Amino acid sequence: MPVRPRRSFALAAAVATAAALGATALATTTASAAEVPLSGYELTWGIKQSYRTYVSTYAQGTFTATDGAAQAANNGVFTFTDGTGTYDTTSHALHLTFKGTLTAKSTLHGFVREMSDFQYDSAAGTLTADLVSDGGTKQQDVTLAKVAAPTSQDLKDLGTTLTAAAGTFLGSDSYANAAGDPLSALKPASTTSPSPTPSTTPTQSPTPSATPTQSATPSATSSSSPSASPSDTVSEPATKGDIADGRLTWGVKESFRSYVVGSVAKGKITTSGGATQAAGNGVFTFTGATGSYDTDADTLTAAFDGAVNFKGHEDNGTYGLDLTFTDLKATLDGGTGKLTADVTSLGEKSEDVVLADLKAASTEVTAKDDVITLDDVTTTLTAAGAKAFGGFYQSGAELDPLDLSVALTADATLPTDGASSTTGTGSSGTSGGTGGTDNSGTTGSTSGGVTGSTTGDVSGALASTGSEVPVAALGTAAAVTAAAGAGVVFAMRRRRTQA
Repeated sequence: MPVRPRRSFALAAAVATAAALGATALATTTASAAEVPLSGYELTWGIKQSYRTYVSTYAQGTFTATDGAAQAANNGVFTFTDGTGTYDTTSHALHLTFKGTLTAKSTLHGFVREMSDFQYDSAAGTLTADLVSDGGTKQQDVTLAKVAAPTSQDLKDLGTTLTAAAGTFLGSDSYANAAGDPLSALKPASTTSPSPTPSTTPTQSPTPSATPTQSATPSATSSSSPSASPSDTVSEPATKGDIADGRLTWGVKESFRSYVVGSVAKGKITTSGGATQAAGNGVFTFTGATGSYDTDADTLTAAFDGAVNFKGHEDNGTYGLDLTFTDLKATLDGGTGKLTADVTSLGEKSEDVVLADLKAASTEVTAKDDVITLDDVTTTLTAAGAKAFGGFYQSGAELDPLDLSVALTADATLPTDGASSTTGTGSSGTSGGTGGTDNSGTTGSTSGGVTGSTTGDVSGALASTGSEVPVAALGTAAAVTAAAGAGVVFAMRRRRTQA
């Protein structure tokens, strides 16, 4: 195998392989001496939490893990086993291939997606797999995700970014360049020395006296327990206290953003007060967190600065849609909780409205390096939230997933991601969205946020239904709703000025 380019890659495998394979193997002077064989590794990756939720709920589907793969309980992440490969002691690059086949099958939408032969390459920073879609031809070594370089001496919880090829395979372009679940490639503690060839290897010990000094090279900080070094670098925060800072990233609902700036509402989205919106009519980030935490009790309460305003259906300077969310607050207790906000609609304000029920992937609230991070928290619309949207969405509808990070000390560093890189507003005509709806994996297109059609102008009811829906939360505006796939379509009656 050719030597791969050097990456900034602090990998504990140099220590582990020296102990497991014996000093004499590393003392070999042949051309292949730079590469050390590895075995017994496991890959853990969940693809993306919102995709698993989509398959198991909206698609009425299942995941089946076979041939050495397994799935954690409660529709959890996937593990692939018997990882074998090589570690290059010169470039510090590692390549591992794992056993296991994962099949996602939907009875409602009729798709079958099969993934196998997962391979992780640290030099390229990629995770690849063989893919079969609906029984078609197998595509080999497709790059499903870009994998972040490790920043510590293990391969745990590495950030992943799904590729365009992954989006195509999973059935929604909205997954392209989206953050995937974190990835870990570790050797279980119970198999740290699966087949050591200690110093008693007579056929490979022509110069035994040289091996002690030469074997010290890859393990200059040699310790008999390499796995202990990462934990030594992790600071231990207080178990409870006040939050020093933080941010919350949430898109409200992708189809709603698309609708506001699309060809029917012809509106705009504006952020202020510390909130920003990602480019391309993306998600919103709210900052300046305050609140409290208790990692022993697994509780967290965090309030965030910033406001987002949605305007649409303008008629002579008056908007039929004028909705603002501010003072967002997330509360979690044992992995479940509420998302509240102050809601102002057409000038009428309601405080502390419970917009959504929250469900995190874990019941625990844990801190690392004085930061608590929760990704892909599921948000489900409440009855009060449905009223805030004027009944356009029913209670129980899934909103965009939510990410939050809070710093427990003033000098703690919050993780960085692309979600908060931003534009201040989304304006009329912006394409909004990426073709999928709600990041849930549905394959239909929102076409700028609207599916179906209106006839004439939006001052009347939608012609295809002939009905009108009164909207108390949106003042005197009238709305009509129509279901089309996973999208929700509505047209609002323009306000008319008094003669």
